[in-house]
Amino acid sequence: MLRIISGEARGRRVETPEGRDTRPTLDRVRENLFNMLQGRCMEARVLDLFAGSGALSLEALSRGAAFAVLADRDREAVRIEKRNLETLGFSERSRVMQSPWEATLRTLREEGETFDLVFLDPPYAMKDLREMTESLRPLLRAEGWIVIEHQAGQRPGIAPGYRVRKERAWGYCGVTIVEAEEKDEQLRDPGIL
Repeated sequence: MLRIISGEARGRRVETPEGRDTRPTLDRVRENLFNMLQGRCMEARVLDLFAGSGALSLEALSRGAAFAVLADRDREAVRIEKRNLETLGFSERSRVMQSPWEATLRTLREEGETFDLVFLDPPYAMKDLREMTESLRPLLRAEGWIVIEHQAGQRPGIAPGYRVRKERAWGYCGVTIVEAEEKDEQLRDPGIL
């Protein structure tokens, strides 16, 4: 069981899937991560890929996020996400999708969805997120952030056209926050000052 750190559901406990397929973000790491976000949750639209228990999006909703989409391919994780959302009273401000990340992003693009915050907590074995971060580009609002959880000291590969905003590590867990570069920065010839 994990607890919500702050906001309207502060102190409430949430269920986590059993087994080794899901690696819930520890309370200490979540607290530090949300300190890095500096209030960006308020009124945000959130996408939580590889959501597991939904701990990251539940924390964001507790801190004032307007809406969250939680996606995971695992049936048990999805069942627990739905139960946690219902228990905390966040069902009306959320959507749960059971599908692989590729299908999730394709559906959301077709629906014209966009997000202020995207949480990516893939298995640590996934070291190349270039295709995934490229696919996220049309879903990211202006000044939107992608928050990537990964093994400390082993930042996964991301698509070109993103820049690192913040990066931290706590024990075995690392977090890298990226945002899309401005279009004029992408077009600027690095050889011309």
